[in-house]
Formats: sequence, structure tokens, C-alpha cells
Amino acid sequence: MTDHALLLINLGSPASTSVADVRRYLNQFLMDPYVIDLPWPVRRLLVSLILIKRPEQSAHAYASIWWEEGSPLVEISRRLQTQMHAQWTQGPVELAMRYGQPSIESALQRLAGQGIRKVTLAPLYPQFADSTVTTVIEEARRVVRKHGLDMQFSRVQPFYDQPEYLDALVQSVRPHLAEPYDHLLLSFHGLPERHLRKLDPTGSCCLQSDDCCLKAPPEVVATCYRAQCIQSAAAFARLMGLPDGKWSVSFQSRLGRAKWIEPYTEQRLDELAAQGVKRLLVMCPAFVADCIETLEEIGDRGAEQFKEAGGHELVLVPCLNDDPNWAAALNTLCERAPALYQSIT
Repeated sequence: MTDHALLLINLGSPASTSVADVRRYLNQFLMDPYVIDLPWPVRRLLVSLILIKRPEQSAHAYASIWWEEGSPLVEISRRLQTQMHAQWTQGPVELAMRYGQPSIESALQRLAGQGIRKVTLAPLYPQFADSTVTTVIEEARRVVRKHGLDMQFSRVQPFYDQPEYLDALVQSVRPHLAEPYDHLLLSFHGLPERHLRKLDPTGSCCLQSDDCCLKAPPEVVATCYRAQCIQSAAAFARLMGLPDGKWSVSFQSRLGRAKWIEPYTEQRLDELAAQGVKRLLVMCPAFVADCIETLEEIGDRGAEQFKEAGGHELVLVPCLNDDPNWAAALNTLCERAPALYQSIT
């Protein structure tokens, strides 16, 4: 075994479906300045207000999709970790969650205890956002500083447009498209518009037009989550041979009163039902592992909403999860991470 480790990092989950554990998880998640990018006093007040009722509501939602083994997101990520053990031949493969357990801090300390000095960080997010990728890097930086770890890092870049990822996505979805369906909706996680505007180097990103996202210059696309989602969806549709009108894109999981990127998934569900779509397939390409946002928000609440609006059936297409094709693709993406290892202190 060599001294080059791979650290897979996903979002995280509460330790259980108890209200107390969900409150603890939500507090850690929402108090992250990369998630709610407001000054600390304002963020603290806002999160405290959210935590009055949201933990009980979220605990019920988690309980509806919880597995006997635990959190679906964590368990699926562990299964992917097992797949990666056979793929990654350069050293150990660890798993961490940005929020909850196993933590980035505990994972890096374990690796340091094994004498590991080189780590490839693999945030399991196809698209870039401060609230996903940047916060992972900053947390790793905090841990290294806190414990004085002698480590250098490389990082897997957002892979929304990489052939290996797109091919794994196509292979996983193809069997579901073999059955009759009326429309395929690609529902990505949403973000407040201000998250994207503050990263736009040109100050001209419209955040609404798909055509604008498809034609955006590379310096904009590099940090524009919406453009990466639209380009990824278009590439997937092209590879699948989907005709125009047979598929569309939306954004889910809004929180609070801020303006979020559009179109909103809940509105698209009503619109598609009103247009006569009866059998709707929904996939969630912002996630590589099924979680509360896919299983409960789309698979349960979304399906109920679609039927109430006049549709007959909403079929949730599973995420890549621990599919062997995805594990092989991920290994290639990790091996292609920059060879230059740098300190992140």
C-alpha cells in the first residue's frame, strides 16, 4: 500500500431521525457561512428561527425514507467506498461527510495516524458551488491547521461535463428510458441567485436563460452552478438522443424568501401535468447518491403533487449510487486529479 489516500466526501445526514439529532444536524448545516452567506449575527438569528419548527418537520421526512441500516445517503456512500477500495490502488479509501458523521476531521486524523501525507479530496458533487465544494476545502483547511497535520492535497474538479461521468449517467438511466414515458425532468438542487452573482467575474450572468447558460464563456461557467447544470443536462440529452420537448430542467429544494434560480421543480410538476404529461420520469443529476432530496422530496411529495395536478405516475430514477460503472468512472476522475500536491494551510 502506498501513502496516497482517497477521501470521498458527501453532504451528510443526521445521526438518527430523532428531533434532537435532526436539530443538531440542521444547525451545523445552516450555520455554515457558505450555505447561508449572511453575517454571523443575522445568520444565527435566522437559523434559530428556522430551528423552532423545521427539525420536527424534517425528522418526519427523514423517518419516511430511513433505512434499517441508517441514513440512505451515508449507507449508499459507504457502498461506493467499498466499490472504490477495489478501484483505487494507490492507498486507503476513506469516507467523510461535510456535516454529521463520519466527519472530515475524523477521516483526516485517521489518515494522518496511518502516516498518510498525500490525499486526493473527492467532493461527490458534479457541479461547483460554494455551498458544496468550497466549504469542503475550507473544512479540510481548518482541520489541517487545528491539528498541525503534515498533509498535501489534490482535488477532483467538478465533473459535470466529463465523458466518464456522463457515460455512467447514461448507462444508469438508459433502462428507465426503455419503458414508455411522456417526459423526462432533470431536477437539480437549487441555489439562491446571490450565490451565483457574487462569483460571476463578468457581472452579466442572467441566471434565467438556458441559452445564456449554454453560451456562457468559460470564465463564467467555471463558477456558475446554473450554467454547469444546463450544460450537463444538454450533454446528457444529446448522448441519450432525447428530442426537444421530451425533456426539461428544473431546480428544487428552495429554502427561505431569497430569489432562487429558476424554473422551480414544484412549478414544473404542475405545468407538465397541465400539459397532459401522464407518466413522468424525474432524475436528480446534482446528486450522485439518493438522499432525502430525491427519495422524499421528489419520490414522495413530488409524486403526490404530480398526481394531484392530474398526472398519473411520477417515476424517480435512482442516482448513480454504488453502480460499478460509476465507481470505475469516479476512479478515473480521481486519478486525473492534478498531480501537483499542495498544502492547504
